[in-house]
Amino acid sequence: MPQQPIVYDAPTPEPRASSVEAIQAEILERLIYSVGKDPIVARPHDWLRATILAVRDRIMDRWMESSRETWRTSHKRVYYLSLEFLIGRLMRDAMSNVGLMEPVRQALKNLNVDLGDLINLEPDAALGNGGLGRLAACFLESMSSVNIPAYGYGIRYVHGLFRQEMSEGWQVELPEEWLAHGNPWEFERRESAYEVGFGGHVEPVTDPDGEMRQEWRPNEHLLAVAYDTPIVGWRGARVNTLRLWSAQPIDPILLEKFNSGDHIGALEESAKAEAITRVLYPADSTAAGQELRLRQEFFFSSASLQDIVRRHLQQYGELHSLPDKVAIQLNDTHPAISVAELMRILIDEKGLKWADAWRLTKATFAYTNHTLLPEALESWPVALLERLLPRHMQIIYQINADVLAEARAKAGFTDQRVAAVSLIDEHGGRRVRMGQLAFVGSHSINGVSGLHTELMKQTVFSDLHDLYPERINNKTNGITPRRWLMQCNPGLTRLISDRIGPEFLDDIDKLKALSAHAEDPGFQQQFAAVKLENKVQLARLIKDRMNIAVSPEAMFDVQIKRIHEYKRQLLNIVQAVALYDDIRAHPERNWVPRVKIFAGKAAPSYWNAKLIIKLINDVARVINHDPAVRGLLKVVFLPNYNVSLAEVIVPAANLSEQISTAGMEASGTGNMKFMANGALTIGTMDGANVEMHKEVGADNIIIFGLTADEVAEKRGRSEVPRAAIDASPRLREALETIASGVFSPDDPHRYRDLIGGLYDHDWFMVARDFDAYAAAQARVDQIWSDPARWNAMAIRNTANVGFFSSDRTIRQYAADIWNVPTS
Repeated sequence: MPQQPIVYDAPTPEPRASSVEAIQAEILERLIYSVGKDPIVARPHDWLRATILAVRDRIMDRWMESSRETWRTSHKRVYYLSLEFLIGRLMRDAMSNVGLMEPVRQALKNLNVDLGDLINLEPDAALGNGGLGRLAACFLESMSSVNIPAYGYGIRYVHGLFRQEMSEGWQVELPEEWLAHGNPWEFERRESAYEVGFGGHVEPVTDPDGEMRQEWRPNEHLLAVAYDTPIVGWRGARVNTLRLWSAQPIDPILLEKFNSGDHIGALEESAKAEAITRVLYPADSTAAGQELRLRQEFFFSSASLQDIVRRHLQQYGELHSLPDKVAIQLNDTHPAISVAELMRILIDEKGLKWADAWRLTKATFAYTNHTLLPEALESWPVALLERLLPRHMQIIYQINADVLAEARAKAGFTDQRVAAVSLIDEHGGRRVRMGQLAFVGSHSINGVSGLHTELMKQTVFSDLHDLYPERINNKTNGITPRRWLMQCNPGLTRLISDRIGPEFLDDIDKLKALSAHAEDPGFQQQFAAVKLENKVQLARLIKDRMNIAVSPEAMFDVQIKRIHEYKRQLLNIVQAVALYDDIRAHPERNWVPRVKIFAGKAAPSYWNAKLIIKLINDVARVINHDPAVRGLLKVVFLPNYNVSLAEVIVPAANLSEQISTAGMEASGTGNMKFMANGALTIGTMDGANVEMHKEVGADNIIIFGLTADEVAEKRGRSEVPRAAIDASPRLREALETIASGVFSPDDPHRYRDLIGGLYDHDWFMVARDFDAYAAAQARVDQIWSDPARWNAMAIRNTANVGFFSSDRTIRQYAADIWNVPTS
């Protein structure tokens, strides 16, 4: 079928009025005619849907005009491929960015509906796990805000990441039902559906001109169907698209099987297809789990690339301009198979020669690395790839041959170094290294903090860096200040605006003017009052959800993030036990009241992480009910951490725990969110803490512990940690208390192996950093006891957060990697 011409100047309806009266009338109209409810009997979820539809209508004109403008001007597009997009609730974000918050609030008030109640009712899209997914969401919003034409590509998970509940202190994973009642923000695009294949075989085919080419003939096929969500930039500068793929079978039911009585087997194809987009990160501890994970990654990569190539050909009619008009950013290794898939499309389907296809591929792709952890740099068994994606395995072998030939030709590359750059790992079973594939198939490889980027060059990609020394660069992560200051902390936003003017809303660097007011007693008092009000709200949430009463006057000491041993929630809770012992032993001292707040999810198959959650809850149960503590220390674990919960916790935090083992946290973005909201950071010189230390100054951050070099040196010496434990009486007593079953009387040996690991190897330096951490916490107490000093430091943290805006990060990507203009 011939392509239909694109009409750039099609007529559009008049923009919808945004007065209170107009919005009120449309909410009622949507309630009656789209939701089908009489206002007399409408329930809160009915009002929520009607309000979202009214807000969405006011975004549509901007969305369509953004797309038309890109077609008219032939501007280069950026495509951001990510297995996670932790977008959270969208209504407040959209209303705030297009200036509708107050008109909608008043319109609903006139209808006797509270906007705040509706905002809290909106489901939290469970499309991500943690920082990686939230970064992708911040980046999409920033691309819209700085006027970059962009698409985000991911998976429309039906359940996404699991919902976390607690059963006697243990994490329980339950399905997250965010799509149970539909998603009024999304639009199904039936015309954007692509076949994705798996399995089968490869056959050589001779073209009429005598050229031999390879043709992949999959034996499984399914459809990837697009669902689009508008992503609104600040002040409606641009509306970009988040396109999520849903897997559907080619034939929803096998009628022959059904009619023969096999009613379950008749739905086998549907079940197999839908499993791909059912759950985020299926456990990969089994062969079936690994296969499903790979299927997910190829499914969304293939659909996205087919869509990108189709759009490019529709507009330009040829492929040699692909790198000039298309920039594809791979967010971590999950979409790395895209390198092989684009090569397959260009060579097998579009008839390009290998050399031309490889040149275009490398010039189009860029890769962001997020981790130095070997287990997070994905690799897949060669046998699995050969069975599931046989043509791609051929292409990977051919790419590898070219890379190895380059390595052998380079001076200084021994056989060992040649093996190190190979895409195939020959140790312990042949596996394809997806990080290596993403590296060699991209023209840019970036780390996400200064330290992380340097460690990439020295560790996981040292040999590839020597082979391609121009490719690695740094792009320190950032957060969108719209969500993580203006929306989640309106009280602080108003206070800042009253003091230095509203210009920082459009240029976050103007927050620096706040530093001049850091020592002003009057401003300190106002700043502290906003923090206290946020703490009152969090204390109320803790009481409602956990039935634990905490004092808003106490220091709120917060560690909220994915539960992982390198993030060292264990160090935090061990110190809490030591503090508990100290309070009981020395009741006469002037202790600083603290509430230690934890939240985060552990991967379902990560036993030690789940055990740490149980330990936190066990310690909390004992400490919170011990009258000897007199309420001076409380420990709280809030279940089901997500974006919406973070939006309540972050503005209320006094102290931000960023205590990862040095050299292991790529960047961190939670640290930036806390900084923006006036929390002090206690942390190691790891990830973006290094840049935070530079931006805010050494006097306004509490740094402790081993450096990345010192950690590497201790690991290299295989130093036994027992001596460090024996030399620290407080640490030894705390570990013995935990290991002996004081906090687990129902199972005295529950934590024996967990604590034993600290004596035997202590890979994450919990024991060896304990004394430094405890001393840093003592410094925190001293600062807290001087409110003027604490408030001045908190204000300076907020004032100096501008560097950590995702707008800055995106502008650097645009200038250095994507070659696209920004506003």
